[in-house]
Amino acid sequence: MRLIRWLIAAALLTGAAFWWLTGPRPLPDDATADLVGDAGRGETVFWAAGCASCHAAPGAKGAARLVLAGGYRIESPFGTFVAPNISPSPQGIGGWSTQDLANALIAGVSPDGRHYYPALPYTTYTRMTLQDVANLKAYLDTLPPSDSPSAAHELGFPFNVRRGLGLWKRLNLSPDWVLEAGDDPQLRRGRYLVEALGHCAECHTPRDALGGLDVARWMQGAPNPSGKGRIPPLTPDKLTWSAADIAYYLETGFTPDYDSAGGEMAQVVENLAHLSAEDRLAIAAYLKALPGPAAD
Repeated sequence: MRLIRWLIAAALLTGAAFWWLTGPRPLPDDATADLVGDAGRGETVFWAAGCASCHAAPGAKGAARLVLAGGYRIESPFGTFVAPNISPSPQGIGGWSTQDLANALIAGVSPDGRHYYPALPYTTYTRMTLQDVANLKAYLDTLPPSDSPSAAHELGFPFNVRRGLGLWKRLNLSPDWVLEAGDDPQLRRGRYLVEALGHCAECHTPRDALGGLDVARWMQGAPNPSGKGRIPPLTPDKLTWSAADIAYYLETGFTPDYDSAGGEMAQVVENLAHLSAEDRLAIAAYLKALPGPAAD
């Protein structure tokens, strides 16, 4: 009998520990209380963060890319994630506060206290400043609303159980910078655009067995999640273009070899073309400063 009681107590303690370790951890309630968003600055955040690439309706062009109705499908080894409506409507995020958006982008937590899947790249956005979250919210509120309902993700067990993401976040959600930028303002700006907003590493960095980014192989190329080919490396030993060539490519999509961006990269270029020339050069400076692979 004593053994049974001990086993029951151990099971209860284990369950309680699991529940605590996997719980969502939103930001402090007053994290955004004193912030006022600037929609003009928020537009830069919007394009740098690539919001339209996932949240505009598939195939949308021009002004239609500002209608964030969702529907883009992200294929992965864990199932298919479907981008939601984030337009300023009741079907989107029209009722959200700046605090709600900050919790989603920085902590990966929904307004009703659930974990978001990291198909929303909050492992990148967690480095955003709260002021930029407020700026982005101000800009999103100016965009056209859409009444399209958000579609459900298509995930099987156990990936459809969100609670386990609490452990995943403990392993993979970190605000630490990857590249040491020192006091160089251009390099610091480039790092912010790449590591906090642009989520370049989400495609260009390999992942471990649990789907976390392998930071030790930062930007060294990775298998395409769709299973078709590979995403190329961006380290200077492989991407040998000059900083000017990189900046020009990010604006126009044209390479020094007279080729052009295709596939999803064409949308990335369409986004980055909205940034200033100085910001594109800052991104190029960041890429040129990346270390190459460690010697065996």
